[in-house]
Amino acid sequence: MSPAPRFTDQSLKFLRSLKRHNTREWFTAHKDDYEAHVRAPMLAIIDRLAVDFSRVAPDLIASPRSMYRIYRDTRFSPDKTPYKTHVSASFSHQTLPKHESAGLYFHLGPDQLWIGGGLYAPETPQLQRIREHIVSNLRSFRTLAESPAMRRFGGVTGSRLKRMPRGFPAGHEAADYLRLKQYLAGEELDPALALSPRFYSTLVRRFTALAPLITFLNTPLIKAARFTL
Repeated sequence: MSPAPRFTDQSLKFLRSLKRHNTREWFTAHKDDYEAHVRAPMLAIIDRLAVDFSRVAPDLIASPRSMYRIYRDTRFSPDKTPYKTHVSASFSHQTLPKHESAGLYFHLGPDQLWIGGGLYAPETPQLQRIREHIVSNLRSFRTLAESPAMRRFGGVTGSRLKRMPRGFPAGHEAADYLRLKQYLAGEELDPALALSPRFYSTLVRRFTALAPLITFLNTPLIKAARFTL
């Protein structure tokens, strides 16, 4: 098998330079560096994940479309810098729309490597289904969310409601989880790890640990999608 894919010193050098020179003129002049040192290694990592997901997360899809574009959407943002200063990819369920699915995710920036997953911006109906699923399967969810593997990520986190969501009693034993507006878990790592031969195996281990959470979160969403077909 070919060596495990990873980023290089040139990858971080490009991202750090882009952070300092975030202009269309600079990027155009250095686009070949982006293609060679950022986009190409990311696609190589995704290609290997497409193979390994058969055992790690068989319901998730890894394809070139998993990689996010480097271009920022500045239409509604006061920040008009045209480019993201990190490279990222997410891996969603193969039967759900990308942004309606819990999934795995990682990004590399000038100062941070982040590996994680979950459901980042669910709509109200999705949240309701997940909360009901937690209530109906509370023991298994607690076992999952409070496992040693999940504790290394700091548990299941996200922004929270100040009060319990409508339809759930204030004193519910799962209140901490039901008040969540997103369900996330992840770990910040030294970006230098992304340059190491250990990077890919670390990524796969973290994704393997997170996969049961992703499966749990997607279960009610898949059922709802099938019901509406």
